[in-house]
Amino acid sequence: MNDEKLEKEKQTIALGLISGGLDSLIASLILKLQDIKIIGLNFTSPFCQYNMNSGQRECNLKIFKEKLGIQIKYLPFEDDFLEIIKNPKYGYGKHINPCIDCRIYTLRKAKEFKKKISADFIFTGEVLNQRPKSQHINALKIVEKESDLEDKLLRPLSALHLKPTIYEQQGLIDRTKLLGIKGRSRKIQMEIARKYGILNNYYACGGCLLTDEHFTNRMNDYLKYNDHLKMEDIHILKIGRHFRYKNTKIIVGRNELENNQLITFKKPEDLIIEAKDVPGPITIVQGKINNVSLKYAAMLTLRYSDLNQLRGYVKYGTDYNNLNNTVSIELEKDLNLKKYIL
Repeated sequence: MNDEKLEKEKQTIALGLISGGLDSLIASLILKLQDIKIIGLNFTSPFCQYNMNSGQRECNLKIFKEKLGIQIKYLPFEDDFLEIIKNPKYGYGKHINPCIDCRIYTLRKAKEFKKKISADFIFTGEVLNQRPKSQHINALKIVEKESDLEDKLLRPLSALHLKPTIYEQQGLIDRTKLLGIKGRSRKIQMEIARKYGILNNYYACGGCLLTDEHFTNRMNDYLKYNDHLKMEDIHILKIGRHFRYKNTKIIVGRNELENNQLITFKKPEDLIIEAKDVPGPITIVQGKINNVSLKYAAMLTLRYSDLNQLRGYVKYGTDYNNLNNTVSIELEKDLNLKKYIL
């Protein structure tokens, strides 16, 4: 068998950015029907509400594995992404969501991963004009250029509205079997899913916390008061009540689950405060701590505890199993919560 025949018989391999949602599922199916081998790449991020529930994520991605036989690989967002959030080249959406820069970031990572697995090309489930910030025609072109994928990034769902990729021109992909979807409706995608028996109902895979106004306040506060940005710091921003009292950050748990999570996510230098003798929250204190900020954090702890009088005791320290410091605190009637809450 000569080299030319071997090349013809070699199966084309595509690396797909797989969110777990309907669009990436149908994009994968469209290529699978062309006898193209698909390897899915799923990016994990603390900002993705879909990834907050790993059970839901695995349930959705299970469809890719069981229905289409797609192998899923995982890559995490790393610390460098936080610098992109802080200073995005292409700006934000409605809140602090750097959608275009985020897409460029993931595609650059995918391009590196593509080399490791010797894939032939990269594809996404993007749909033209589905999202106003990142999926209009100019944004799609910017993303291709900045990720060094001009004419090399396939979007199977909207391909017929876009310039053919070099892979279509070379015959590696049959363009006539690609789609021409645009806009926000997923009616066509759902019809295809039902036709091939891979999905009966559409379940959204979650949104981005950077588009959430409540979370945005906490994220902006984190970026302002921290010079060394770490992805591991983001988890604690998603739980508890958050207060910025001058240069001190105070986080108060709302239930037993959050109390346990706060203990898990705290840094070694963070202070832990807990009400003494009455049930109550775990409070984490970060940043510059002095007697004034410590007193306010202690009052917040008692404020959200089961204390039924104006004076109580708290214990505190950096090790939850060794809270040796105790202080008596008299609650002030007005803690001015609205002024300090994030």
